Amino acid sequence: MKLHELKPVDGARHYKKRVGRGTGSGLGKTSTRGHKGQNARSGGGVRPGFEGGQTPLFKRLPKRGFTNVNRVEYAVVNVADLKVFKDGDVVDFNALQQKGLVKKELKGVKVLGNGDLTVKLTVKAKKFTKTAEEKIKAAGGTIEVL
Repeated sequence: MKLHELKPVDGARHYKKRVGRGTGSGLGKTSTRGHKGQNARSGGGVRPGFEGGQTPLFKRLPKRGFTNVNRVEYAVVNVADLKVFKDGDVVDFNALQQKGLVKKELKGVKVLGNGDLTVKLTVKAKKFTKTAEEKIKAAGGTIEVL
């Protein structure tokens, strides 16, 4: 068997219906749309979520919670993630992004204290938790709040 001899198993692939190509095709005239009515017309049909006049599901369900407009979201990094850096490195947003630890900056970087750190680093971020601060300083590093 060669690569150009491969073909899908019988019944695995269906042919696309080519509608509206004349009566000889068997799918001409109304092109599977039936006779008259809203769905037979061009641009016909109902909007998404419409249930024929019955109160739609999204209106029947109760509302929950609220969105805090003042929410501040940070790009989060754990102390354990900083092991990828070498001794004496300066860790800022650009360095974290290059290592793939954060994707978007959002409102800044926040360093959390989950895990252990053994390398001496200078970490520049918007926020630090107390445990993260302690662990970075215990490893001989320094922190810089931006």
